[in-house]
Amino acid sequence: MAMWDRIKDQAKNFQQSQGSRGAGGHGQGQSPYGQGQHGSPYGQGQQGSPYGQGQGSPSGGSKAQLIGLLKSQLASVKTELKSGAYRDASMAMCALVAAADGHVEPAERQRVEELIVTNEVLQNFPADQLRQRFNKHVDRLVANFELGRAEALQEIAKAAKKPAEARAVIQTGIVVAGADGHFEQSEQYVVREACAALGVPPAEFGI
Repeated sequence: MAMWDRIKDQAKNFQQSQGSRGAGGHGQGQSPYGQGQHGSPYGQGQQGSPYGQGQGSPSGGSKAQLIGLLKSQLASVKTELKSGAYRDASMAMCALVAAADGHVEPAERQRVEELIVTNEVLQNFPADQLRQRFNKHVDRLVANFELGRAEALQEIAKAAKKPAEARAVIQTGIVVAGADGHFEQSEQYVVREACAALGVPPAEFGI
C-alpha cells in the first residue's frame, strides 16, 4: 500500500535527527519530535505524513521495520505518557481498531490484547488495567456498535487537553492497526474519527 512509502522517508529523517542530536538529547525544551508540543512526530504536517502519497509497497519485512519506527517514536516520549487519560483513551482507540469492521473475532481480540500488553509505552500501566479497559470497550462495541463507538470516542476525547498525549493516542491506534501489515479502510475511518475527537488533523497522519 502507498501509505507505507512515506514512512521510509520518515525513518531516514528520524534516524538523521537522532544522530544529529547525539549525546545532547532532544535539545533545550524541545519535544522529541523537534517542533514542540504542537509539532507533528512526522515532520511538517501533511508534507511529513507517514501515510502520504507514494507508489508501490515495501515488503512485509519493511512494514515491520516501519511499525518499529512508530513504536520508537512513541517510546521517545514514554515518560510523558503515564496519565490515566492517555491509558483510557488508548484502550478505547485499540478497541475501535479491533472492532472497526463491525465485529470482533475472538482471535482478533486476543491478538490486539497481546499487542497492548507487550507495547513498550503501555507497559507504563498494569496489564490487568489495560485488559479490563480494552475488553470493556470491545464488549460494548460488540453489543451495540454505534453506542459503543460513541462511548469510546467520548473516552478518547478526554486526552485532548495535552497535544502530546492526543497524538500518542492516534499513534498507538495506528501501531495496533498496522501490526499485521495492513491498515484497512475501516481502521483508517475510526482513526480519523478519533482525530476529530482529539482535535488532531488527520492529515498529519495522511489519513
